[in-house]
Amino acid sequence: MATRYWAVSLPVKSSPSSLWTRLQESISKQAFDTPLYRFNVPNLRVGTLDSLLALSDDLLKSNSFVEGVTHKIRRQIEELERSSGVEAGALTVDGIPVDSYLTRFVWDEAKYPTMSPLRETVDSILGFVSKVEDDLKVRVAEYNNVRSQLNAINRKQGGSLAVRDLSNIVKTEYIITSEHLVTLLAIVPKYSEKDWLSSYETLTDYVVPRSSKKLYEDNDYALHTVTLFTRVADNFRAKARERGFQIRDFEYSAETQNSRKQELQKLVQDQETLRNSLLQWCYSSYGEVFSAWMHFCAVRIFTESILRYGLPPSFLSCVLAPSTKSEKKVRSILEGLCDTGNSMYWKSEDDAGAMGGLAGEADAHPYVSFTINLV
Repeated sequence: MATRYWAVSLPVKSSPSSLWTRLQESISKQAFDTPLYRFNVPNLRVGTLDSLLALSDDLLKSNSFVEGVTHKIRRQIEELERSSGVEAGALTVDGIPVDSYLTRFVWDEAKYPTMSPLRETVDSILGFVSKVEDDLKVRVAEYNNVRSQLNAINRKQGGSLAVRDLSNIVKTEYIITSEHLVTLLAIVPKYSEKDWLSSYETLTDYVVPRSSKKLYEDNDYALHTVTLFTRVADNFRAKARERGFQIRDFEYSAETQNSRKQELQKLVQDQETLRNSLLQWCYSSYGEVFSAWMHFCAVRIFTESILRYGLPPSFLSCVLAPSTKSEKKVRSILEGLCDTGNSMYWKSEDDAGAMGGLAGEADAHPYVSFTINLV
C-alpha cells in the first residue's frame, strides 16, 4: 500500500465532473503509475472571512499535532508487537484499512455536523485527539512501570554476583546460624580466589577452619561461604573489604523466597495483561484518531480552497500517490488544469516561501496541496 499521499484541490471553472475526467485522462496518459482518488469534502459552514483567516493560522500547527498523535499510537503498536516477536497487524478504521479509508473518505455527519462552525469542528477534533493522547500517556506509563519492575528483578537474577539476587543460589543447607556461629557469603573476584582461600581463616580470630565452600561462579566472581563466630562478623567484613572481598548481606528465608517467586509471577501476569489491554486500546484508538485526522484534512482542504479560490465553494479535491519519479510530471499536470495565468509565479519555492499562509509545503503551487504521510 502507498504510505505517502498528496491531498490536492483544483479550482473548478465549468463542472467538477468534467475537470475530474480531464485529470483522470491526463494522469493515465502521462503518469499511469500514480493512483488517483476523489476526496469527497462536503460543503462546510464558511462563516466570515475573518474567522477563516484566524482558523488558517492554526491549521498547520494543529495538523502536526493530530498527525503526531496518530504516528505515536502506531509506533506504540509496533513496539508492543515487536516485544512479542510478531509483526503489527493491519491498521483499520472500523475494519477498513487506513489507506482505503483515506481513498474512499466519507464525511461523518453524525460526529461532525456540516452546519457547525469550522472552528467548532476543529476544536472538537483537537479536543478528542488531546484526550486520547493523555489516555495513551497514562496507559503507557502504567505498562512501563510494571515492565521496569520486572526488568529490575530480572537484572538482579541475571546480573553479576556482586549485585544479583542470591536467594535462588543459596540453599538452607549451606547456611549455619546458631547462637554463636554465623555463615557469611563472600563475593570473590576470580583472579583473587587463591588469595581468598589462603587468607580467609586468618582475617580475624574465631573463623572455622576449612569452612569456605564455593557455591557458584560467573564470568567475574565466585561465591564462597565462610563460617565464624558471630561476635567477630563485623570485624571480618571490614578486613575482607580491605582485601577486595565483598561480604553480601543475606538471610535465608523460605517465606521470603516464596514471596519473591509469587511477586515475580504476578508481575509477569500483570505485564502480559497490561500489554494486551494497551495493544487492544491502541488498535481501537488508532482507528478513531486516524478518522479524526482525515476529517481535519478535509477541513484543511476546504478552508485553504476558500481562501485561495474564493466564494462560492467551487473546487475539486482528490488524493494522489505519485512515485518519486512521477512527481514532477504530476505537478505539471495539476498546474496545467488550474487554468491560471500566473502559474509561473507559484513555481519558485524560494520566491514563494514568504507567501506562507496555512498551506505549508503547498506554498509553491497555484493550487491547494499538502502531504499526508501514513507512516
